[in-house]
Amino acid sequence: MDYLQGLNPQQRGAVEQTKGPVMIIAGAGSGKTRVITYRVAHLIRSGVDAFNILVLTFTNKAAKEMRNRITDVVGLEAKNIWMGTFHSVFAKILRVEAEKLGYPSNFTIYDTDDSKSVLKAVLKELNLDDKLYNPNFVYNRISAAKNNLVAWQEYQQNDQIQADDFQSGRGQIGKVYEMYVQRCYRAGAMDFDDLLFKTNELLKLYPDVLYKYQNKFKYLMVDEYQDTNFSQYLIVKKLASINENICVVGDDAQSIYAFRGANIQNILNFEKDYPDLHVFKLEQNYRSTQNIVNVANSIISNNKEQLKKNVFSEKDHGDKIKVNRAFSDNEEGKTVAESIMQERTTSGLKWNDFAILYRTNAQSRSMEEALRKLNIPYKIYGGLSFYQRKEIKDLIAYFRLTFNPNDEEALKRVINYPRRGIGDTTVDRVILSAGQNNITLWEVILEPAKYLDGRSAGSVGVFSTLIQSFQVITKTLSAYDAALHIAQHSGLLKDLYEDKSVEGLNRYENIQELLNGIKEFSEREDIEERGLDIFMQDVALLTNDDNDKNPNADTVSLMTIHSSKGLEFPQVYVVGLEENLFPSQMSLNSRSDLEEERRLFYVAVTRAEYKLNISYATSRFKFGTLINCEPSRFLDEIDPQYLELDFKAKQKNDNPFFNDERTAWSRNSNNGNNDTFSKPKPPAAVKTTSLLAKAHVPSAGFAPSDTNNLQVGMEVEHERFGFGKVINLEGKKPDVKATIFFKEIGQKQLLLKFAKLRIV
Repeated sequence: MDYLQGLNPQQRGAVEQTKGPVMIIAGAGSGKTRVITYRVAHLIRSGVDAFNILVLTFTNKAAKEMRNRITDVVGLEAKNIWMGTFHSVFAKILRVEAEKLGYPSNFTIYDTDDSKSVLKAVLKELNLDDKLYNPNFVYNRISAAKNNLVAWQEYQQNDQIQADDFQSGRGQIGKVYEMYVQRCYRAGAMDFDDLLFKTNELLKLYPDVLYKYQNKFKYLMVDEYQDTNFSQYLIVKKLASINENICVVGDDAQSIYAFRGANIQNILNFEKDYPDLHVFKLEQNYRSTQNIVNVANSIISNNKEQLKKNVFSEKDHGDKIKVNRAFSDNEEGKTVAESIMQERTTSGLKWNDFAILYRTNAQSRSMEEALRKLNIPYKIYGGLSFYQRKEIKDLIAYFRLTFNPNDEEALKRVINYPRRGIGDTTVDRVILSAGQNNITLWEVILEPAKYLDGRSAGSVGVFSTLIQSFQVITKTLSAYDAALHIAQHSGLLKDLYEDKSVEGLNRYENIQELLNGIKEFSEREDIEERGLDIFMQDVALLTNDDNDKNPNADTVSLMTIHSSKGLEFPQVYVVGLEENLFPSQMSLNSRSDLEEERRLFYVAVTRAEYKLNISYATSRFKFGTLINCEPSRFLDEIDPQYLELDFKAKQKNDNPFFNDERTAWSRNSNNGNNDTFSKPKPPAAVKTTSLLAKAHVPSAGFAPSDTNNLQVGMEVEHERFGFGKVINLEGKKPDVKATIFFKEIGQKQLLLKFAKLRIV
């Protein structure tokens, strides 16, 4: 039991309470992963069969990390635990049980692009305007329905849903939903939401199947429970209903995925489902300094809906949190970049010790430009993942078609790539013939002479023979050898090799990298099934959080706050703390939306280990127009004793985040739980553009001087800040910092080697 010795009392209590319902409220940086892994290890050490333990996570990365840690304690028995994401675990169950629902066991899992492609075809068939029926909107509408277990039949029969659709001018969404489901079914495909929707359907329609898995999974653990949606909640509740040995782990203060359907009420009301609940609060933060923890606590204390906890840190108090005010988003980027350069120079940190977090992807532009000017290496996370690149999707489409020839999206993608004389007209004829004869596209392709004219039939016949040959070889070859054979004989590898452009070379190298990954997969010893079809399932179930997170790359990390969840960095810069940006304008309609934005800010703050910087701009470009910005209300919610401002309030009682030309936002209570927030009209004398009007125009022929001999008392000119006087110099060359009082904007501290000053 030596693994228990390093746990604090609350952690140990949560690990040792193995019977009955348990809720572990895990504050940020409180050792949550350690508790989950040791609890599972403790179950096995206590005699529980690993085959009877189900652990559900939200990323494959988290599941892999937990399994490795459990292996360190209990050995290879950890291989037998059912552990993975909700979607991967229930996809595995559906592979076994899918035929009960009319699906083949080798059903395809459609990604978002596949689903939207099907929807576009349906919209075209129904002659619906794709501007009004935007595929993204329709996809999200159907996804939300599935996550709330609303089938297309119920969707069409629900008066409120229909009224909403007709009011928005989209009264045919119910019909689109019906045809979309039928197309997927005909193709032997499930989309990502179906993996949960169909599991619920399976457990509801087949009591024997429910009973089977209730008795198999005698112990359930759910990580990040605050992020579960209604569909996930119901599956877990059903599976745990006999034994009630269920343990959920989460932090309501980090519930930030309502837009994905996550329901914070699942964790807030957990005790109502299990009155005999054992609750453990992990309140010691091992990640951050006490000042950072104090800021986080003062932020989240403003939320009404929460499970109370007192998070603390036994680390040093650390630096106060620095708040920077910039005149523009470009200046904000420049300030952040210069700060990172200075901190790295003076503290000996690596580039990957720094992260810049923002509310929206669009904010990365000003940050990128500033980092590039200083030659600071950076990487943006959350962009196009490896498996979403065209060449990768093309080859995987061949794999998909090999195992499921009814997969219409895969078929349409590769039937004429590389080019083999099957044009759009022929493809349209194949689709038309399938529709007229109520058969699949593949059935048409198997007998092309029956449905197509001579030349087209010949080309299509060659293609069908090719796919059938792939079906034969995959039964005898390893995953890697089968993949290589398909890449070569499909003509895809040759086509990319012959493209000698830089882009072509990159695409060819990406295919080689995919094949390398399959080679590694086919040689793994920690899994029983290593076929190409299993590899494809793993790829289909990758989450955004599993992609492009290389902690060893020595680059500054740029990402949205949503993407940062679960990560930590020694120094963090949270940028864009402005009204209508953070909190977002869309969140100002209800208390619940605003509280989620506040939780998002809490997540951002708690990513920092030692230093936290917060900044906002008083003007920002939006859709090509320069707009004035108000500081975020969240800044005003932070206890000022934990902050260091790089500017001063004009009067003692002023709100430091609003200068004398700004006006605070009013909060108008609207009975009950919903609050509305509106900006009062400014008095007539307010000059909302005065900061821009005072922008400094550099002197004619402005050129930076050599500042090696700069002295206190000298007059200088800065190309943006204007004229000022040096009032202090500190530090050693080449990292001398000058404190300068500028006539127009007041006092600023600049690193001389970057400041570009002209000595007057």
